[in-house]
Amino acid sequence: MATCGIADVGSNTMRLSIFQYDEAGFRLLLNKKEMAGLAGYVKEGVLSPEGIRVACRVLLSFRILLENLGISEFHAFATASLRNISNTEEAVDVIRSETGVALEVISGAEEAVLSFRGALSASRQPEHTGLLADIGGGSTELVAYENGAIRSGRSLPMGSLSLYTQFVSGLFPTPEEAKRIRQQVRQELSRAGCDDCTSFPHLLGVGGTIRAVGKLCDDLNGGAPGRLLSAEEIRELYHLLKKGDKSTLRQILRSAPDRVHTFLPGLIILNTVIKIHGVETVSVSAQGVREGYLLCCVMGKGGRDVQAG
Repeated sequence: MATCGIADVGSNTMRLSIFQYDEAGFRLLLNKKEMAGLAGYVKEGVLSPEGIRVACRVLLSFRILLENLGISEFHAFATASLRNISNTEEAVDVIRSETGVALEVISGAEEAVLSFRGALSASRQPEHTGLLADIGGGSTELVAYENGAIRSGRSLPMGSLSLYTQFVSGLFPTPEEAKRIRQQVRQELSRAGCDDCTSFPHLLGVGGTIRAVGKLCDDLNGGAPGRLLSAEEIRELYHLLKKGDKSTLRQILRSAPDRVHTFLPGLIILNTVIKIHGVETVSVSAQGVREGYLLCCVMGKGGRDVQAG
């Protein structure tokens, strides 16, 4: 059985997952997360030298941890954090030079496919038909699937952190800022052809934003982790929190303290997708793009070049 580390350089968080794997499957040994907030270092489409240094510092700490554990196999990829900037090549070159880590920047289409592959591997009922949503810090991937196979997929250049950075002046969005975020989300969905009124009764959620939404719903309503959430429950959560007052702060700090500022923008994305596509129920996957990368790019179980919009 082999052991490897996989680093995911996202716009909001940088994560290291350590897996053991063989032909029969894999198991997660360790998850480590750093709130790097790389999207906050992007000005006029350029990731600043300070932002590149942050990425270098975190990746080097991941590499040292793996070396101390005697793990030599290390894979690292970046999503919207480096994909949606104009100095991608420069950032990748500096990271390689400073850390020795060869960082792969995956496309939005690849990210959508890998998120789906990872989530599907954890599903007990892969035959279900629905919509997968992976709401990250800098991008949102939407994958329509039918009987366990991808029907179409899109990657949208908006995420919980990028929307916060673009529209929010304080800790939480004001009513006017929330309105502007909703308008931006609808524009991006329309531009990507996601406003065609296609109905998806079920949504499979991937990523930190949706996991935080699930945890907050469970904490408020006394539900068990992993249960099926109703769309109405998620709408009620937004109405409870949208005031942006001290009670909002207490609720988010209690359940998702590392997402205080990005929680509401991410929830607006989720609510808008739910409304447009007539979603009735939502399940939260504990697996996503890193597991998909392990399966497709490390273990060679299925490609990542499926046409995805």
